[in-house]
Amino acid sequence: MKHYILYTALFLMLFSFGCDGSDDDFDNKVYVSSSSKTSELLVKAGVNDIEKNIQAAIAKPSIEDIVVNYSIDPALVATYNQAYYDNAVMLPAENYSLPENTVTITAGNVLSKELKILFMDLSLLDREIVYVLPVTMDSNDIDVLKSAKTLYYVIKGAALINVVADIEENYLTINWTNPDVCNNLSQLTMEALVRISNFDRMISTLMGIEGQFLIRLGDAGFPSNQIQVATSNGNFPDGDTNKGLPTNEWVHIALTYDSATGEMIVYVNGSKQSETTKSLGDVNLGKGGTSGFCIGRSWADERYLAGEISECRIWNVVRSKEEIAANPYYVNPASEGLVAYWKFDDESALSIEDHTGNGNNAVANSTLRWTPVTLPEPGE
Repeated sequence: MKHYILYTALFLMLFSFGCDGSDDDFDNKVYVSSSSKTSELLVKAGVNDIEKNIQAAIAKPSIEDIVVNYSIDPALVATYNQAYYDNAVMLPAENYSLPENTVTITAGNVLSKELKILFMDLSLLDREIVYVLPVTMDSNDIDVLKSAKTLYYVIKGAALINVVADIEENYLTINWTNPDVCNNLSQLTMEALVRISNFDRMISTLMGIEGQFLIRLGDAGFPSNQIQVATSNGNFPDGDTNKGLPTNEWVHIALTYDSATGEMIVYVNGSKQSETTKSLGDVNLGKGGTSGFCIGRSWADERYLAGEISECRIWNVVRSKEEIAANPYYVNPASEGLVAYWKFDDESALSIEDHTGNGNNAVANSTLRWTPVTLPEPGE
């Protein structure tokens, strides 16, 4: 009992010391407000400029303004490499800019305004090299927390495709703000990159308009994993089990049509699979709603595509075999003849941007699921 009373008294004495205003004795230091010491910039194909922000913080408000200065310190690249076992090089001076290098944490606040860092002409960098930009801080008004005074921006080339949409039991219609670009097409090419997990239904839909111009897989009395083009003037090709698509593999599908000659060709992974001639006249795809142009739907919701999709495109020209084979993972959105381009890398709930600038965004029927990928796959 005596020991218990002694330990209790000792605890109360220590507790009273801990509450005796000792928090005021801790140094208030400025530091970079970030959950990590690094910030990674994955530079995708076609991306030239990126803007980032950095912010200074203190633990508790000061009664005076605190001025913080930022600078770029190339000598810290070696520190980064040693800490992260990397072999990065300093980002060239022509690829970054600090329009301002000073911020103020005003009296009574704990955060500064955000300072902009501009990364420029990134498409000119070598995608095989990792670059680093060490941004560090200093102040004459307050001590700097050494362990959090520098933020390392790490710049590296991203895969051409880093995320794809899973549209199983889902579909997308088009919000046609500019349908004319996809109407009266005397020539066209349609493309998509897909990874299909199963062909458990009679018909799986890729894209197009039911009864008019549609790319799908399967039909009654037709292999469920074979591409079929369903048109207003009959379907093609004939069923052939040798033309079935695999499951759980990325496959690039393309269809070309020229109304002047009637020539229609299906390509799989850049190789010609089927061809025919059909008299269809000009093709009109710019029709909305579930009876219009859909991705992953035709006739009924049950005709969905069980898998993932990326790089969905419509052109108003006939692309050559060589052009189709060369660009399954990316094309320049400003390419001549490209009239709709849904990359499916948005990671949004419902909307898929049309990257051509024509504004014909796709809208999902239900919330989209997103799958991280690296395409092309290493070694491909």
